[in-house]
Amino acid sequence: MAEYVPRLHTKYQQDVVPQLMKQFAFTNKLEVPRLLKISLNMGLGAAVQTPKLIEAAVEEMAAITGQKPVVTRAKKAIATFKLREGMPIGVAVTLRRERMWEFADRLISLALPRVRDFRGVSAKAFDGRGNYTLGIREQIVFPEINYDKIDKIKGLSATFGTTARTDEHGRALLAALGMPFRK
Repeated sequence: MAEYVPRLHTKYQQDVVPQLMKQFAFTNKLEVPRLLKISLNMGLGAAVQTPKLIEAAVEEMAAITGQKPVVTRAKKAIATFKLREGMPIGVAVTLRRERMWEFADRLISLALPRVRDFRGVSAKAFDGRGNYTLGIREQIVFPEINYDKIDKIKGLSATFGTTARTDEHGRALLAALGMPFRK
């Protein structure tokens, strides 16, 4: 039995690598930028008043990513927000290898087109080193989420960590993978 290779990873190896080698005149395949990880974070400030939100967020993030998330806790107390040190205030997941490729494929081909009034993602959200951060306002754009069981709409951020050294290389990599950037 052959080992499973995600569809987007196959596209990267067969189409994207030769395309980027030609575009940027790379001489070695290892120079071509590649996707290292995707970090997802769901910050839940409202969880201070309603602790049940964390449990729901853990279930939803696990359904979206196929991996159990880590509960993030407050590093220091902030009295004005009634926040004490150590209180749960969010969930986070870091995806690598097959799960990363599968999530990126589902995000690009299924979830982003379901966003209301979608015109593409901003091409300005790069950090200067080729990494890209994308904010998603509603978790219901993912097909894994059952709309009837949602008690509160929660947003999340997805950070694409790449080996690109410049924003231009990172943008070219994500565009070649199918990320719908605004014109």
